[in-house]
Amino acid sequence: MGSAGLARLHGLFAVYKPPGLKWEHLRDTVELQLLKGLNAGKPPAPKQRVRFLLGPVEGSEEKELTLTATSVPSLTDHPLVRGPAFTGLKIGVGHRLDAQASGVLVLGVGRGCGLLTDVHSAHLTKDYTVRGLLGRATADFRADGRLLEKTTYDHVTREKLDRILALIQGSHQKALVMYSNLDLQTQEAYEMAVRGLIRPMSQSPMLVTGIRCLHFAPPEFLLEVQCVHETQQQLRRLVHEIGLELKSSAVCTQVRRTRDGFFTLDDALLRTQWDVHSIQDAIRAAAPRVAAGLERSLKPELAAQQLPRPDQPWD
Repeated sequence: MGSAGLARLHGLFAVYKPPGLKWEHLRDTVELQLLKGLNAGKPPAPKQRVRFLLGPVEGSEEKELTLTATSVPSLTDHPLVRGPAFTGLKIGVGHRLDAQASGVLVLGVGRGCGLLTDVHSAHLTKDYTVRGLLGRATADFRADGRLLEKTTYDHVTREKLDRILALIQGSHQKALVMYSNLDLQTQEAYEMAVRGLIRPMSQSPMLVTGIRCLHFAPPEFLLEVQCVHETQQQLRRLVHEIGLELKSSAVCTQVRRTRDGFFTLDDALLRTQWDVHSIQDAIRAAAPRVAAGLERSLKPELAAQQLPRPDQPWD
């Protein structure tokens, strides 16, 4: 495949990180698979060089020797002499996932590493599904952590949980407006708020832009969380705090990222797809969406001006 294959490996793509795997090991595995694919191609024909070889004179009965110009292959580019053509690739990791979390992880190859910086500057939201278990509290908010206490949860209902989630979302929405540095009295800011384009313009604490309960079967419950500037440990702490607000306790049993900016679970490559051809196809498919999304996200005021009014139909 060689240089032609490498030229098609500049961009962003997403993989699915299983739980229990560190992101460093995942990145190294992807790099190893890409290097194997790039080096597996048929090597080019060796270059020819002219050498003067000593040999007998043709047609001469006497044992005379002479120098004859002969074309022989040059071994300087042979794989056994030079080694593999590709020994390393520049692979960057976007918003990271800790070892216990799973889900969408965005990687950048080559010039795609620069796009990761743009994605970080855009402060895009991410979606998670978070599983909780009522009635227990641990030191690190995980189900397998050191147990601190057990509590009852018979009094917890779906209505009480929904009420707590609404309060959490409301308080974070106020903080989101504060960190966005926007004047909501302007028409542009209003249009951005209506379309959900408001996001922090700099680093901030974790902000929850949306949260709802997908499943409630005590002691288990499943939340869908949309947030920005989060860590997975902060999401586990959020489950713990929800348990306290419910006059009980709760631990987090699973954190799974379902969307990271422009990439969803449908875009994430499984372990069996971490090869050159699949990654090239994923980069090519995502490139137009990433370019359009970054332009819209890095220039939110322009995007708000281009959006139709609520009483106008979309094209």
